[in-house]
Amino acid sequence: MDKHSNDHAITRENLYGTTPEPTYAGITSFMRRKYTKDLSGVDVAVTGIPLDTATTNRPGARFGPRSIRSASSIMAWEKPFGMDFDPFDKLAVADVGDCMFDFGRPEKVPDEIEAHAFNIINEGPGLLSLGGDHFVAYPILKAHARKHGAPLSLLHFDAHSDTWADEYDRIDHGTMFYWAAKNGIVDPATSAQIGLRTSNPDTMGFNVLDAPWVHEHGIDAAIEAARKVLGDRPVYVTFDIDCLDPSYAPGTGTPVCGGLTSHQAMSILRGLKGINVVGMDVVEVAPAYDVGEITALAACHIAMEMLYLYACRPAS
Repeated sequence: MDKHSNDHAITRENLYGTTPEPTYAGITSFMRRKYTKDLSGVDVAVTGIPLDTATTNRPGARFGPRSIRSASSIMAWEKPFGMDFDPFDKLAVADVGDCMFDFGRPEKVPDEIEAHAFNIINEGPGLLSLGGDHFVAYPILKAHARKHGAPLSLLHFDAHSDTWADEYDRIDHGTMFYWAAKNGIVDPATSAQIGLRTSNPDTMGFNVLDAPWVHEHGIDAAIEAARKVLGDRPVYVTFDIDCLDPSYAPGTGTPVCGGLTSHQAMSILRGLKGINVVGMDVVEVAPAYDVGEITALAACHIAMEMLYLYACRPAS
């Protein structure tokens, strides 16, 4: 590809590698990866899940996938800093666009998201999903459990536990991991929740490394504790951007003070190199409340750390 060309989202022929493009111009796929529905030769598919009808506070995360793609152009021109290799040199990554669902039939949306995710991963690629509110992780988790076997281990970064008890048929971004545990989709005993700072006395057996614990004990201790819990089991990684302190991620629906810094979150993820990642998502970016795109940019960096983890997973 001509290094002076642009619109790599549609002109790119090779799914590997990083090529420069003006940050301020061109079509904005995630990290300038090729837009395609063809999964041939794709190692990881990136998809948007533009749903925010499950929010309990401020809406707007339906615009998260678009904002993350746009912000990613700022960093798409070079290898991520500090990584020992460029994930795009090892992984063929394609942007497959957004999940299509009928917003007028909300009761059908969870099944449509699950089918969308399963149809992708069943063809072989891993899946990186961009939310959308955090409820989208539940149908995506169900798809991964169908593919990889249940229960999965969950690596969950968040300000909230999302394990509040609820009625079965409600669509709520604060209860889906209650049902994931209750229905045997994830195993709380081999799962870790990092960054929590809201009260929920019933942990359901999840291993909680709350934000005060991380601040007191540090990054290395968090890495060690999480690695011990996850072991070599198949892990689904989910990152609610409100895990970060609002000073680092103001553009989200339910911000909570006292959160992780972007450095802490990225370092913990990178330090878990070698865990058996099978799927991943970054959710709850609501650009209407963002300042200077810093929340969307943080989500891009988190997503790249996830791709690095996926590239470093044990050989199957």
